[in-house]
Amino acid sequence: MPYRHLLSELDLGFTKLRNRVVMGSMHTGLEDRFWHYPALAEYYRERAKGGVGLIITGGISPNREGWLLPFGGTLNSVFDLHNHRRLTKAVHDEGGKIALQILHAGRYGYHPFVVSASAIRSPISKFTPKALTEAGIERTVRAYAKTARLAQRAGYDGVEIMGSEGYLLNQFLCLRTNHRTDRYGGSIANRMRLALAVVRRVREACGDRFIVIYRLSLIDLVEGGNTWDETIQVAGALEAAGVTLINTGIGWHEARVPTIVTSVPRAAFAPLTARLRAAVTIPVIASNRINTPELAETLIAQGSADLVSMARPLLADPQFVVKASEGRADEINTCIACNQACLDHTFRNERASCLVNPRAARETELVYRPTRRTLALAVVGAGPAGLSAACVAAARGHRVTLFDANTTIGGQFNLAKRIPGKEEFAETLRYFGAQLRKYGVDVHLCTRVDAARLDKERFDEIIVATGIVPRRPSIPGIDGANVLSYVEVLHGAPVGRTVAVIGAGGIGFDISEFLLHRAGDPQPQPREAWLDAWRVDLTVATPGGLAPAAPAPQPERRIWLLQRKKGKLGAGLGKTSGWVHRATLVRHGVKMLDGVTYLEIGPGGLKIERDGLQQWLEVDTIVVCAGQESLRDLVPTTPRSGGPRFHVIGGAALATELDAERAIREGAELAAKL
Repeated sequence: MPYRHLLSELDLGFTKLRNRVVMGSMHTGLEDRFWHYPALAEYYRERAKGGVGLIITGGISPNREGWLLPFGGTLNSVFDLHNHRRLTKAVHDEGGKIALQILHAGRYGYHPFVVSASAIRSPISKFTPKALTEAGIERTVRAYAKTARLAQRAGYDGVEIMGSEGYLLNQFLCLRTNHRTDRYGGSIANRMRLALAVVRRVREACGDRFIVIYRLSLIDLVEGGNTWDETIQVAGALEAAGVTLINTGIGWHEARVPTIVTSVPRAAFAPLTARLRAAVTIPVIASNRINTPELAETLIAQGSADLVSMARPLLADPQFVVKASEGRADEINTCIACNQACLDHTFRNERASCLVNPRAARETELVYRPTRRTLALAVVGAGPAGLSAACVAAARGHRVTLFDANTTIGGQFNLAKRIPGKEEFAETLRYFGAQLRKYGVDVHLCTRVDAARLDKERFDEIIVATGIVPRRPSIPGIDGANVLSYVEVLHGAPVGRTVAVIGAGGIGFDISEFLLHRAGDPQPQPREAWLDAWRVDLTVATPGGLAPAAPAPQPERRIWLLQRKKGKLGAGLGKTSGWVHRATLVRHGVKMLDGVTYLEIGPGGLKIERDGLQQWLEVDTIVVCAGQESLRDLVPTTPRSGGPRFHVIGGAALATELDAERAIREGAELAAKL
C-alpha cells in the first residue's frame, strides 16, 4: 500500500482512526450562523468522503466571553444540538470521525466582553480584557465541560481544547499575559492550573470513551513565552489529566515570525513534535506546512509524529487521502500556502475558501455536474483562469481545446514561481497539467491563435483568458536601455547592482525580493537559514523560542521601492502575508519611498520629486511594476449574429493588481455553467 504509515489505522483503545490524517481546525465563517450549517455539513462530508481519518471543526466558543467575534459560533445549549448533528451525521455517513474544537478567544476576542489572565490588551484587538476572577475561572471551566458534554450528545467523537496560538489557555500559560499573583499565576505549575482543570472536568463530563485532544503551543515565538522545559512539564501534566492526543500549536497570532506562509520551509517545526513525542506516551500530531503525502509519510515513518494535521491542504483538495491511497498523488491539488482565500478572508471576516480550489466552503453553491450536451469549447490562454476553465469544463464532459502562445502552461504563475518563497506555485501547474492529461484536453502551445482560426474550427463557446501585458507609464525616458518590465526581469534580463522599482504593489514587492538574491533557478530556503533569518530557536531554551537577531546577509543589490500614493508601502498586500514581505525587505535594507512623482529617466538613473524636493536616484536599472492592461484582442468589438459566444475571464476581463484567486474562481464558475 502506498504511504503505508500515513494510511494505517490508529488504535486509541476505545476507538480506532482509519488513518493518520487529521483535518486540522480551519475557521471558515460558516460556523457562526446556524443557517449556514447545511453548507458546513457538506463541506465536512466532502472531506470525510475523501478519506480523512479525523476532522476537527473550526473553533466554537464555550460561552459569550469566548467569542472571537460578536455572536460567534457556540455550543452551550440543547437548542444548538440539531445543527451540530448535521455535521456529525455527514461525517459518520462517510466513515470518518469528527471532533469539535472548543476555542475561547480570551483577549483575542473582538467584542467588549473579552477576558484574560490579566488585563493586558492584545495588539490584534482594540478591546482591553478584564482579568478573570477565581469565580470567573470556575465559570469558564464549567462552560468548557458543558460544551464538551453537548458535543458528545451531538454525536462528536471528541473535542479539541484549543490551548495554543495565543488564545485564552495559552494566555494563562505564559508570563507574557499572565501577571497574576494568586494560585493561577507565578510558577508554571500555577499557570497551567486552568488548562488542567478544563481537561479534568471535560474528561469527567464525557467519560473515558471520548477523544480529548489538547492543542499545545510547542514554541510561542513571542517575548515572555514558555521554555521547552516548561512546555514538557505542561505536556506531562496534560497526559496525566486524561488527554488522548496532543496536537501541535506553533506561535501566537501576534508573533512577528511567519509560521504558515509559503516561504516557511515545509515541516519547519516538525523537530519539536519529535521531541514532544519522545517525552510523552500518548500519540502526538505534527502540523504546519505539511502539504504532500510523501512528507506526511516520512514524518510518521521516522517517528517524528503519530498523526499529521493538514488543514489548508484539505481545503485545496478534499480527495487528498483517496488520491494518495490509489497511487494518484500527482493529481492532488496541493496547497501552496498563499493564504489569499483562506486566512486572509478569515481576518477580513469573510468566508474562507481556497485560491486553488474555489469550491472549498462553497460545495453547495459551486457544483460541477456532468454536462447533458457536449460542447466544443476553445480556451485561449493557459494561465490560471484558462487552466481552471479548461479543466472544469473537460471534467464535466465538454470537448475542450486550449491554446497558448507560450511554450508551457501557466501564464503569470510561471513568473510567480520564480519569486523566492513562492516556489510552491509550481505545484499548481503540476496539478493542472495532470488534469489536462486526465480529461483529454487538446493542448496547443506555441500557438498564437487568431479570430480566423477560431471561426474555422466552429467552436460553440470561446473563452478568452489571454491575461495581461505590463503597463508602460508615461515618463520621459521610459524607453531607455536601462528600463525593464518586471516580466523581462523574471525572464532573466540582466539587472545592475543598484535598482529603482517603480510600483509597490504585490508585483513590486515580489520583484524587490527576487532582486535581493542571485539569479538562477529558485530553490526553497534551507530550514536552518530560514530559522536564523527569523530568530527561531528550535531548542526553545529561551522563553518563546526567540534567538538573538542575526545580521542580515549582504544583499545582492541596493534597491529603492517606490510608489506614487502617500502611505505605507504594501498596504494592499494580504493581511497574513504582507507583513512578512515588508519585514524581509526592511531586513535587507530596501529603501521604501511613498508619495513619489516620477519626473525623468536618464542614463544615470531616475529623477523623482518627493515632499516638494527633486532628486536623482543614481541607479543602474529601473524596473517598472506599474500595473497591467488587459489583453483582449480576440474579443469582437461589436455584437455578432450567430457563431460562438465569447466569454472573457481573469486578467483579460479586469487588469487590476494580479489576482489569481479571482482568475481561478472565474474560470471554474464559468465552466460550471456551460
